[in-house]
Amino acid sequence: MVCVRTGRALPSLDRSSRYRQGMCCDRTPSLAEGQGVPPSWLHSAGPIVFRPASGRTQVLVPSAVPDPRDLGTAAAAAAPTGRFAARTAGMTASEIRALFAVASRPEVVSLAGGMPNLAALPLDALASEVGELVAAEGQTALQYGSAQGTPALREQICEVMRLEGINADPSDVVVTVGSQMALDLITRIYCDPGDVVLAEGPSYVGALGSFAAYQARVVHIEMDAHGLVPSLLRSALESLARQGITPKFLYTIPNFHNPAGVTLAVERRPEILEICASYGVAVVEDNPYGLLGFSGTIYPALRSLDRNVVYLGSFSKTFASGLRVGWALVPPAVRDRLVLAAESATLCPPTFNQMIVSRYLQTQDWQSQIKTFTEAYRERRDAMLSALETYLPPGCSWNVPDGGFYVWLTVPEGVDTKAMLPRAVTARVAYASGTGFYADGYGSRQLRLSFCYPTPERITEGVRRLAGVLTAELDVMRTFGVPTRAASLKPGPGAPSPDTA
Repeated sequence: MVCVRTGRALPSLDRSSRYRQGMCCDRTPSLAEGQGVPPSWLHSAGPIVFRPASGRTQVLVPSAVPDPRDLGTAAAAAAPTGRFAARTAGMTASEIRALFAVASRPEVVSLAGGMPNLAALPLDALASEVGELVAAEGQTALQYGSAQGTPALREQICEVMRLEGINADPSDVVVTVGSQMALDLITRIYCDPGDVVLAEGPSYVGALGSFAAYQARVVHIEMDAHGLVPSLLRSALESLARQGITPKFLYTIPNFHNPAGVTLAVERRPEILEICASYGVAVVEDNPYGLLGFSGTIYPALRSLDRNVVYLGSFSKTFASGLRVGWALVPPAVRDRLVLAAESATLCPPTFNQMIVSRYLQTQDWQSQIKTFTEAYRERRDAMLSALETYLPPGCSWNVPDGGFYVWLTVPEGVDTKAMLPRAVTARVAYASGTGFYADGYGSRQLRLSFCYPTPERITEGVRRLAGVLTAELDVMRTFGVPTRAASLKPGPGAPSPDTA
């Protein structure tokens, strides 16, 4: 995985801007013209950028797939880990999972996880609905169901998607155990080992974990303040085409991006679809935050512009994450394979959970509930932005999200957010370091801050503590100098978990 560049400086962002998107990968390994590829790079988690003297960017995708069973001795190969499939080489724990037990203590302000705030849900009314469901339809709700999902919920999902301009047939909807399952299954049915997937840089850690698990290679396309940059997408596809490589799909989060917080400009959406279509590349649109815009704007889904787009949705952010109900809207040619893959994974999604969601959509004013959620998140967003402006030392920059859950923060040169994380937890504040959102571990100057769960007061205190940790890091750097980092590939993304959702 790399950020694909044109060989020029980022055209879209000013490094001195206070509210700048910190999205560049400033330590991408590259090769001079005529330089050979080091053997260790051939077993890396992602491709390499080659910049010939002509200035034309080329993406080199290693063909070798690492084999964890290649341990050197018969005794090592006979060990339990020696029997693992080669694809397990891409399966690692998320970066903050080891610290999660500490970060979840009450005295620690966690700005790390993307947990929805469910305090505004009408729990008494929901409890009554669940009781009535069991009493009246328990024989159905507690039984096996269809692998594609209950017909009633699939029809209601089409109504939800209509808010984003999508006209869909319920027969093309496949209900899944959260949209993470849909993403995993889509990767399974599209990707063979060594296939290339395009994704924004940075990208959702759960997606990167699925791509790594199926041994897909990730090429990241840079974003700016208006989302994915079409010219860089075209440059990446041209470079790959010269090598005879057609990526399997572009994975994109167009609205209130996780982790970057940006939204894809409306005028760029048809252009990106046209570029992908011209190169025969499918588009997978992941849109869990689309209805959580702070200005009240609902952006047109990519799927509303092209019926061939694979659309992933979820009730985790707009209703209840613990029910784990998501869906995929897919073209008919994909649907049958996706249903078969779902059957092999879970046999069927939980009917009980689906019927709870269906009752909620039928009996509650769910659109007003989404507005209530959005108002709470906007208040928390404002608290975070105010605290960042008040407390953070000079040299930091961040975006201003217009929806969703996240602020993407860039720290001064020389600060390593992954190395700093244990010290932050010691200071009783937690965040998600930026390296987890790149497939080869870049992003060490970035971190993701989540404002969705803590109260505004806790957010303010958490940012104040984080500022203290950053100030201490900068003081050490001024005393001892900025450390020099070797341009080497780093471990890939962690497997998804609730603390990095």
